Amino acid sequence: MFERLKERGFEIEFRSHAKAILSIDFPEVAEQLEGVLLSSTIPIEEIIGSGGGEAKGTQRLRRALASHEWRKHIFVVQRIIDGVEREAQSHEIDHVKTFAAGTIAFEIEWNNKDPFFDRDLENFKRLHADGAISLGIIVTRGCSLHGSMKRLVRRFVDEHQVNSHDDMERIGLNRTRRQIADVIKRVTRKKNPVPFRDAFVDHFVGDKFGASTTHWGKLQDRVLRGVGNPCPLVLIGLPDSLVTFGEDPQEVKKLLEESEDDSESEKGFL
Repeated sequence: MFERLKERGFEIEFRSHAKAILSIDFPEVAEQLEGVLLSSTIPIEEIIGSGGGEAKGTQRLRRALASHEWRKHIFVVQRIIDGVEREAQSHEIDHVKTFAAGTIAFEIEWNNKDPFFDRDLENFKRLHADGAISLGIIVTRGCSLHGSMKRLVRRFVDEHQVNSHDDMERIGLNRTRRQIADVIKRVTRKKNPVPFRDAFVDHFVGDKFGASTTHWGKLQDRVLRGVGNPCPLVLIGLPDSLVTFGEDPQEVKKLLEESEDDSESEKGFL
């Protein structure tokens, strides 16, 4: 199962008999997810231009899932005594799909604060205990992608000859005032000044993809401690091979603009 993903460098882990459940009760899910993930790419411009934000970094993956009818859903669990509601809890899951054999919950944690793993796993645990879902799936940055961020960002600035924030604007990627100030401070300090590219890469990756963000290592920390247990889980780590360079500039621009529109819509919803 998921052999083609493993060949591409994806990390795959099954917990609490999730592999058996998928293969017997949901054989179409594994094939569908494998196809979606194999066709996914992340243009380097999404990583740089989004500032690391989740909404842009996984836009293609989310849309591919939506095209297969994986939809956002809010589960409401009520406790009623003698016809009177005593308690109600809601659990919002980004991607949910119901099949003949049951329901599967799916979360993508591209670049959130790592406590979001606790939220996801506890939601899966409660929903599974209540019989609402058969298993949960979490996709996050794999070890190779998390560990390669500096290399990938450095390749981008080298290829585009980025030596200042003006150069960033030249290629259509703007930074916030805080980001600019932090980098310039390192470049212009009297003691041990840092070349712009080094300062930019170190600050950008540390600021947006630091150790306290969602990635495979942080997910493993939770799972090994038993968070979410005994809900069956499928854990998937995205590899660095998904990051692409040299994609059609117009396609990348369209993708970023659509991501901004979606982000604004989400803000309005919330």
